[in-house]
Amino acid sequence: MPTTAPAAYALGEVTASDSTLRRFLHGLPGVDAVGLEARAASLGTRSIKTTAKAYAIDLAISMVDLTTLEGADTPGKVRALGAKAVRPDPTDRTSPSTAAVCVYPDMVASAKEAVAGSSVKVASVATAFPAGRAALAVKLADVRDAVAAGADEIDMVIDRGAFLAGHYMKVYDEIVAVKEASGAARLKVIFETGELSTYDNIRRASWLGMLAGADFIKTSTGKVAVNATPANTLLMLEAVRDFRAQTGIQVGVKPAGGIRTSKDAIKFLVIVNETAGEDWLDNHWFRFGASSLLNDLLMQRQKLATGRYSGPDYVTVD
Repeated sequence: MPTTAPAAYALGEVTASDSTLRRFLHGLPGVDAVGLEARAASLGTRSIKTTAKAYAIDLAISMVDLTTLEGADTPGKVRALGAKAVRPDPTDRTSPSTAAVCVYPDMVASAKEAVAGSSVKVASVATAFPAGRAALAVKLADVRDAVAAGADEIDMVIDRGAFLAGHYMKVYDEIVAVKEASGAARLKVIFETGELSTYDNIRRASWLGMLAGADFIKTSTGKVAVNATPANTLLMLEAVRDFRAQTGIQVGVKPAGGIRTSKDAIKFLVIVNETAGEDWLDNHWFRFGASSLLNDLLMQRQKLATGRYSGPDYVTVD
C-alpha cells in the first residue's frame, strides 16, 4: 500500500505554516481500510516453526516495555517490576532482559535503582498522561521532572482534541517542545489510535509525529477500549518505512495495550518483518507496551525448553 508523501513537497518546508502542514497531511494517500485489514489478517496466519518460534519468543521478551501505570503504584512494586525486567525468569539465566520498565515520573528514581547496572532502560509517561489535558508548561514540567530523575525514554501523549480539530501545527509545536525538554532521552509519541477514528487520521498522525522529531511512534496509552491492533500497527510500520525511504531517518514503532499472548506477539513480529523489514526487528526500533504479555512469553518459552506447560504459578503476578 503506497504511503509516500506527495513528491511536490520538500519535507523541510511542510512545517513552515499551519496551511502548508495541513495541505501536506491531507495530501497523503488515503488508506484502503479493507485492504489494510485483509493484509494484516493474512500476515497473522503465517505458520512459525519450532526453532523460529523459540527465536521469536526471545526477541519479543527483549522488546517488552514492562509497564505499570496505576494510581496504586508504590516504590516497592516498581522495584519488583524492575528486578523482573532485568531477570524475567530467575530459574533460567539464558532468558533475555526486557527492553525497559515504563512508569509514572514520580516512580522513575525507584525504577532506576532497580535496573542499575543492566541494559534495561527506564521509560516514563509524561505530558499529563493519559488524557494530555493540561497546559504546555505543565506538560513540559512533567517531562523535565522525569528526565531529572533519570528517565532514558519519554512516552508523551498528543493533544487529540487539537489534532481532531485540525490544529496540526499546535500538535507539531508541542511535540517539538517536548522533544527539546527530553534532552538525550528518546521520545515516543503516543497517538491514542482508538480516539483518532479513522485510518487516514492514524497515517496523518504518524507523519506529523515523525516530522516533529519522534524517535518512536506509539499506538496507545492502554487506557481506552481500542488499543494496538495488527491493522493500525501495520499502517504505522508502512509510515516509518516510507519516512526512512524519503529522509534516511529511522523511527521506531511501539504497539501498546491489548497484546497479551505469545501468539499475538509473534503475529506482530511477522508484520514488522514483512512490512518494514529486518532493520526494525530489534528493541531499539520496535517495542511492545505490555504488562501481562511477558508472563505468557515466559511460560511458552519454558514449554519449548521442557515440553511441559507450567501454568500461571510459574511466573510472578505483577
